[in-house]
Amino acid sequence: MTRGIFIVGNDCALSRAIETEASNRVEQFASAIIPNRLSGAPAANTQRNSPESTKRLPLSWNPSSPISARTLVIAAENRLDQINEAILICSPPTVRGSASDLSLSDIDILINDHIKGWLFLVRELALLFSSRKHGNANEPANLKFDGTKFQGTLALVYPDIINSGRDDTADVLGPSALASFRTLTNGLLAAAQSEPYLTMGFTTTDAGSEAAFAAFIFKSLDEINKRSNGKLHKFGKFHFFK
Repeated sequence: MTRGIFIVGNDCALSRAIETEASNRVEQFASAIIPNRLSGAPAANTQRNSPESTKRLPLSWNPSSPISARTLVIAAENRLDQINEAILICSPPTVRGSASDLSLSDIDILINDHIKGWLFLVRELALLFSSRKHGNANEPANLKFDGTKFQGTLALVYPDIINSGRDDTADVLGPSALASFRTLTNGLLAAAQSEPYLTMGFTTTDAGSEAAFAAFIFKSLDEINKRSNGKLHKFGKFHFFK
């Protein structure tokens, strides 16, 4: 069975690095990228010309819609035959300014694209992986360790980098989305042992090390074992102590 890798994240260097690592392992992978719709955002690069672009199966997603989340998961399954690894990447865009400068439309976009959407998507992936537990005997399992069958892998990825801006130019939007995703990750990791699928978290404290972080993530996924379930894997200066 071909390894089905499904990548979802906002348009950022980390998502691109993870796509590159995926392209080194499979002939095709599915990817849904959230464009930066916040005010003052640079023009989106819709072409995404890169070595992995020929292997990327692009999918569209409206994060604010629960129906779109369900449709996205079904589309990824259809394109890949089966989702084995779902990698969710939260590295929200930066919008610097004071609280009084906040745009009402930016607040709505932040909540819809970078907070609410993850909850809808995680729900659909959990339903998909859990439904395989009751599938027929001919349906292939994703992973099997120590006699225990797992029906997929949910990997949640985020940078844990402190905002270093001055108080009057601090990013007050991105950290809010990041805090929500971090809390979601911690909750899913805590409940991992009771689920029929593997849940893994990945975080880094190293800015500008996206390629190395992506390689670390896939090395952990490639060498996955039962002890990986429910664990937050930290990459950084001392990541060899993970």
